[in-house]
Amino acid sequence: MENLRQRTQRVTENVKSKRSKEGWVLPKTAVTFADENTWSNIDSDVTPLERRTWTSWTILGFWLSDALSAQSWAGASAVIAVGLTWREAVYCLVLGTFTVTIPLVLNGAAGAELHVPFPVVARSSFGFYFSRFAVIIRMVTALFWHAIQTYSGSTAMTQVIRAIWPSYLEIPNHLPASAGITTQQMISHFIFWSVQFPILLISPHKLKWFFVFKAVIVLLAAFGTVIGMTQLAGSAGDIWSQQPTVHGATKAWLIVSSMSSMTGGWATMATNVADFTRYLKQSRGVYWQVLFVPIIMTLLGVFGIIGTSAAKVVYGEYIWDPLALASMWDGPGGRAAAFFVGVSWCIAQIGTNLSANVISCSNDMVSLFPKYLNIRRGVIITTVTAGWIIVPWKIISSAASLLNFMASLGCFLAPLAAILGADYWFVNKKAIDVPALYRRYGRYRYGNKAGTNWRAVIALLVGVVPNLPGLVHAVNPSIEIGGASHIYAMFYLYGFISTFVVYIALSKLFPSESTLLPAPIFEDIVIVDGVEKINDGVTSVAPVDKLGVSVDVRGAESEEKRAFSVV
Repeated sequence: MENLRQRTQRVTENVKSKRSKEGWVLPKTAVTFADENTWSNIDSDVTPLERRTWTSWTILGFWLSDALSAQSWAGASAVIAVGLTWREAVYCLVLGTFTVTIPLVLNGAAGAELHVPFPVVARSSFGFYFSRFAVIIRMVTALFWHAIQTYSGSTAMTQVIRAIWPSYLEIPNHLPASAGITTQQMISHFIFWSVQFPILLISPHKLKWFFVFKAVIVLLAAFGTVIGMTQLAGSAGDIWSQQPTVHGATKAWLIVSSMSSMTGGWATMATNVADFTRYLKQSRGVYWQVLFVPIIMTLLGVFGIIGTSAAKVVYGEYIWDPLALASMWDGPGGRAAAFFVGVSWCIAQIGTNLSANVISCSNDMVSLFPKYLNIRRGVIITTVTAGWIIVPWKIISSAASLLNFMASLGCFLAPLAAILGADYWFVNKKAIDVPALYRRYGRYRYGNKAGTNWRAVIALLVGVVPNLPGLVHAVNPSIEIGGASHIYAMFYLYGFISTFVVYIALSKLFPSESTLLPAPIFEDIVIVDGVEKINDGVTSVAPVDKLGVSVDVRGAESEEKRAFSVV
């Protein structure tokens, strides 16, 4: 009872402290590279050793978690719907997802080797302050996609509930048509959001077993759906004999456009993958993505094609959405199958939200407000905002132009990913000054008050501007853009390649000498009570043992006196 009383007292005191602004201030980590007069916390600092728990198998589980979603199942539908065949759909899946592994590996390596999140890595290429532009673009994208994915999860919850109580679908609607949602849909949304919320609060370094759990459950559901539908149909259907309805140049541009769309669908992860690879014990897990991503995406896409083809035989129409397919299953056996599939896709949507949206958005918020926000607080703000404040059912039901606009943000994300990868591998050649990433007056201020790398600005404009007419047309199809439609058809490929080349060229022709190092820097030497000690940003500072000249790095930067530590 005494322990309970003490715990209750601590909770009460904590709640009372939150009545003032100061009560929300997070404790400053004892070991940090941040300036004395600025704030940092454990979620934005270098990843502590005890949190580096991920392995190559965790990366496999992560991608299974991210890729296994209802949207990935239906990914081939857009390709076939525009007039191509299942063969072109598979080609686009393989090539599109293989292409996106290039920035995934380039940017994932930075997180795995430096052990810092995307918002911090971005400072080396964009500049200390301009990096916030990249962070905000990624944050807004993650916020809206979290809203959409959460509402999609509520449709899976509907299948779970109606499988147990079929009358659930007959709940009378008491909401006006202007609400954009029915009473029954609102209940499903609330239940799914409530189930999802506590899972989202789990720290990223503790998620590897959830990824494994989701992979097993969703793969079983996918295999079960395919086997069940082919059994009902007596075959895999007739979609395999379909011929293309487009030919010549039109067909070629549709293939390019579809492949770019497949790539662009993962533009968000290609940009901020460091948010997750920072938890790797060893960096080699990053390179397995080249194998994992195309195989997982193609496998699920083929499952979707088979299930849809069999649905045409059984129900007389192609049904691409696995949840719409499950809604057709009635009777005791059918409802049992719908229940299992519904639960599986609920888990799938939660996993996708974790790996693609919530943690990323939270990391971005932490980098902008490290004094008041950690990842957990960021998760709460993100999921409350996305789940309720921005009204996701309105986005889906009445704002097709906004959905097109959100998809078109790949026009910005492709150049951002290109600059990050080019800077780390080909400009700085992995020689990054980690302590300087946390200092507003360090080398990554690029010698100007704006804290901006002008080379990144020009490269970004080269990659974004030619795609803007296509973005405008996506929002408002009535606006004609002529030949610019061909550039937009390959928006990710153009944006990434052009920005990548221009950034490297500018950096070689006009190098920023202060940021070019012979080797990476992971440590500083600091003066503590007149004694030289090593600060690696992770463990408690230790006494120096034959490691170079002492310097008080909390004062003005003196680069030639910094201690080099090559790992």
